[in-house]
Amino acid sequence: MLSVVVLVMVVVAGCSSGSDDPEPEKTPPKEESTQVDKPAETVDPNKPVDGGTLVISTFTDIVSVNPLFIQDTASADAATFIFANLYDLDRQGNVTAEPWSLASEKPIISEDGKSYTIKLKSTAKWSDGQPVTADDVVFTINAIRDPKVASPGISQFDKVDKVEKVDDSTVLVTLKQVYAPFQYALASAVVPAHVLKDVKPEELLTNPFGTDPAKTVTNGPWKWTEWKQSQSMNFDADSNYWGQKPHIQKIVFKQYADQNTEVQALLKGDVDLTQAIPVTQVEAVKNKGDINVILAPGPVYEYLGFNFKEDNFKNKFVPFASQKTRQAIAYALNRQGMVDNILKGTGKLMNAPFLPGSWADPGDAVVNYGYEPEKAKQLLAEDGWLPGDDGILVKDGKRFAFELQYNAGNSRREQVAAVIQQNLKDVGIEVTPKAIDFSAWVEQNLTPGKYEAILLSWSLNNPDPDGESTFSSKYFPPNGQNQGWYKNEKLDQLWVDGYSTVDQNARKQVYAEVGKEISADLPYVFMYQYGLPEGIGPKVKFAEEDKPEPTLPYGYFYRIINWWVDSK
Repeated sequence: MLSVVVLVMVVVAGCSSGSDDPEPEKTPPKEESTQVDKPAETVDPNKPVDGGTLVISTFTDIVSVNPLFIQDTASADAATFIFANLYDLDRQGNVTAEPWSLASEKPIISEDGKSYTIKLKSTAKWSDGQPVTADDVVFTINAIRDPKVASPGISQFDKVDKVEKVDDSTVLVTLKQVYAPFQYALASAVVPAHVLKDVKPEELLTNPFGTDPAKTVTNGPWKWTEWKQSQSMNFDADSNYWGQKPHIQKIVFKQYADQNTEVQALLKGDVDLTQAIPVTQVEAVKNKGDINVILAPGPVYEYLGFNFKEDNFKNKFVPFASQKTRQAIAYALNRQGMVDNILKGTGKLMNAPFLPGSWADPGDAVVNYGYEPEKAKQLLAEDGWLPGDDGILVKDGKRFAFELQYNAGNSRREQVAAVIQQNLKDVGIEVTPKAIDFSAWVEQNLTPGKYEAILLSWSLNNPDPDGESTFSSKYFPPNGQNQGWYKNEKLDQLWVDGYSTVDQNARKQVYAEVGKEISADLPYVFMYQYGLPEGIGPKVKFAEEDKPEPTLPYGYFYRIINWWVDSK
C-alpha cells in the first residue's frame, strides 16, 4: 500500500522546577566543616536517559490512525508511535522481526511461495491489558480483504485464499497464487479483534476506533491520550507496554500553519525535529550550527495526476482522454527546471513509477519527456485542439481548462503548481491551482476520486515495485488507490505478471514492459523522485545504529524507541 505524502516536524517542551512556598524556609547557619566535598558526578552524554517530551510539529492533521484505513503520511506518522507492526524493515529494507515487532521470527514461507506461517511473541499485549493473539491477525487480514470494509490496502491481501489460527501464537496464511510482495504486506500493524469483531464491516470506517483516543486500543510503546483537531495530539509512554520501554516519556504533535512557520520554530529552538525543511531554507538551517540536516533521495515521487471519470467534469468532458494530449502536457512541463530551481538539484527525473537506480528501474525502456513546448503544441494541434478567441485551446466546443488541486501549506507544491500553470498557459491550456486542507482533501476528494487533476506524491511503503493498487482498474475507489479511475487492460495484466513469480530477473523484464507502456500512456505525468530534508535539533539523541534512515518509508523515525531527549 502507498501513502500520500504529507510532511511533519518535532518540538521539545522545556522543563521547570519550583516551590509552592512563598519564601524559602529559614535555617540556622551550619558549623564549619573540614569535610572535602566530593566532585560532581559526570553524566555520559552518550548514555540514554529516560523522560522528557518530544513535540512533533506538522502543518496537517491526521485523518484516522486505524491501521485498516491509513493512506496518508500524517496518520501513518502518528500510528508509528502507538501500534506495533507484525514485522519491521531493517536499514536495508529487508523484512525482519525486531524486539518491538509482534512476530517472534521472520515469516516461514513454503517452497511453492503460497503459504506464510506467522509466529507471535507470547508477551505482546494491547493497552487495555488483553493479549495480542492470532485472533487479531486473522481478523485484521480478513477485514482488509473484505470489499465491504473498503480498506485502501485491499490489493495486498485479496490474493489470500484463507487465513487460519493454528494456536494463540501462530497464524497460517495461504495465498491463491504466488504474490511476490506479500512478505512486505505483513510488515504492518494489526487491530484488536476483541474491540472491533462485533462491528459491521461497512461500519468500521466510521467507528470511533482511530479517531477517538479514549476508544482506540493500541499496542505500541506510547498510547494516544489526547487529540485537539487542527491543534495538537498527545502520546504518553505506556507504563504497561509489553516490550522494551521507550526512553522518551511524552510525544506531542503540534500543528503549524505551514512549512515556513515550522522552520522558524526549528531555528528558534522551539522544535527539535522537522521532516520537511523547504530546500530553499536548508542552508539557513545548516548555518544555525547545532541542527543536524539529513538529506537523501527517499522512497517518494511526485506526480501530476489526471482524472478520467466523466462525472468529475463539467458537461462530462474529460480533456485528458487522449493519450496524445497527455503526452503533449508532459512535453510542455519544464520538469528539469523544477528540479534545478525549486528542489535545488535534490530530485531525480522520473518517467515511470519506479525509483531511479532500484532493481526494477526500467531505464531506457521508458519514454523520456524533455521540455519541448513546440512539440507539445504540435501534438495538441494533431489531436484537434485549436486556439480560441482568448488563446485557450478548444476542442468540440470545450475549452481546455482544468483545476489542479494540491494540499495547502506545502511550499514546494505551491511553487510547482505555479510553474505547471505557466508552462501549460504557454501552450494554450488554462490551469487553476487550488490549495485544500489535507485532511479534508483526503476524505472529500482523494479517497472517492473526486477531482480534475492533482499534484501529489506517493511514498512507496516497501521496496517492492508492484503498483497494481494505484494503476489497475480492479482498484477503483473505494476499494483501492486508483483514484484517477485510469483503465489500461494491458497494464492490468502486466501488474499480475510482475508479482506472479519470485524470480527477480523475470520480474525485471515485466517491469521494463510496464515502464514502456505506462510512460507512453501516462495516467500521470511522473515528475521526480525527491528527498525530504530532515532537521534534528541538539536535544534529540540516538546511537549511530538508531539514526534516521531517509531511504525507508517513515525512516525519519527509524528505531525511535531507542532515542532519548536531553532536557538539560
